[in-house]
Amino acid sequence: MTSLDPSSILLDPDYVLSPGEPSLWKQPEVAAAKGEERVVRTAPELLRAPMCIEDLGVSEGLVIGLFLKHAYKAGNCTIRDLSASLCLTVELVESVFHKLKSQNFFEIRGMYGDDFNFVLTHAGKNAAIERLQLSQYYGPVPVPLSSYEIVVRSQVARTRLNRTKLAKAYADLTLPPDLIDRLGPALTAQKSMFLYGPSGTGKSSLAERVLRIYEDRVAVPYAIEIDGNIVAVFDPSVHQRTSTQRADDDPRWVFCSRPSIVVGGELVPSMLEMQREVDGGLFIAPLHMKANNGIFVVDDFGRQQISARDLLNRWIVPLDRRTDYLTISGVKFAIPFEVFVVFSTNLNPAELADEAFLRRIPNKILVDAVTPALFDEIVELRVQKTRWDVGPGAVQHLREVCRAKGGSLRPCYPRDIFLIIESIAEFEERAPALTVSDVDRAVELYFGGTEVRPE
Repeated sequence: MTSLDPSSILLDPDYVLSPGEPSLWKQPEVAAAKGEERVVRTAPELLRAPMCIEDLGVSEGLVIGLFLKHAYKAGNCTIRDLSASLCLTVELVESVFHKLKSQNFFEIRGMYGDDFNFVLTHAGKNAAIERLQLSQYYGPVPVPLSSYEIVVRSQVARTRLNRTKLAKAYADLTLPPDLIDRLGPALTAQKSMFLYGPSGTGKSSLAERVLRIYEDRVAVPYAIEIDGNIVAVFDPSVHQRTSTQRADDDPRWVFCSRPSIVVGGELVPSMLEMQREVDGGLFIAPLHMKANNGIFVVDDFGRQQISARDLLNRWIVPLDRRTDYLTISGVKFAIPFEVFVVFSTNLNPAELADEAFLRRIPNKILVDAVTPALFDEIVELRVQKTRWDVGPGAVQHLREVCRAKGGSLRPCYPRDIFLIIESIAEFEERAPALTVSDVDRAVELYFGGTEVRPE
């Protein structure tokens, strides 16, 4: 049995959009047919709370089925209970309640304050059981695929980025100026990119912090309806709530910070396709669909269980056309692919992809070893953070042995070696310090006595 937990929806009529938020809505008008009339729907309109079943965008039968299933699972329930679990307004739920009551599906047991306390009748229970046999899903009412596409397209990131803002986003990293010069235009363009270079140079750290350049919020639906099937999109491990909803917001949407998904060697082809819950009557959106309007980082690209070329071939069309095609029960449909994809790899991009694909990744940024001066700065910052005592010549010695053993100066070395020195001191029951002797002991453990650390 499957239920998406909508948590508690806090309604704040005084909530005011932040100054950057109006820029979310970049597609001012999208036309939709409704009977004989041509109705123009914009993304903000689609995010307003529907007041009648017709405005939900899904079939009345689907709504009534979910209504009955929720009531069946709850036993005794109230209008407000169903409003919270279905993610619909109290007014809309009450209208459905009266309609079903007129068909003898509900029996009122009393009042709970100013609310009805009711249960399903025998006929109502039978109707609910019939619907549960068709699908065990009884979460929030989904939004239609057409509304999802309009809202996602409207929320494409168009952040204004300058050197000051970028420096703030990477304030906890020590980056060479030339790397900032290359990162800035790439992030401003919001095009997918490769971060490549030797291991230990900070590519993963750079990729994971891209999300910091955004300061706005996006709307994510709990679930969407596609050709009668329900697909769960909202994932609390990916989508972080940023604010309460206003009184006129559609409760079926959650306002979140832009999502970020990082995958490594565990990525397999099935993660990029619809997954059906066993006996749940529910499909789970693939990872890149959950990452829409956000960041998708493929870390250690080229070392996944899915081959690099298979992944690139899978995404060559979505990266170019910003649209992906998925399949449910043999039926193919299109979804928006508004994802900023970052490939992080210690392999040369030319070894992973052909020219046709590389053309679709316009930004390829080398993240290389650092200069001696920058390496010393990284060490000094770590000393300030740990507040260790520093022995004579220890910083210079650390730099020299790292370059001799590792072949180059990589920004990961100070962090890793400090951790080993800390473990040495803990084992010997003394305060850690940066000394020549402890550096030698830590370096021997770290590099294993080799002249150049293997990749």
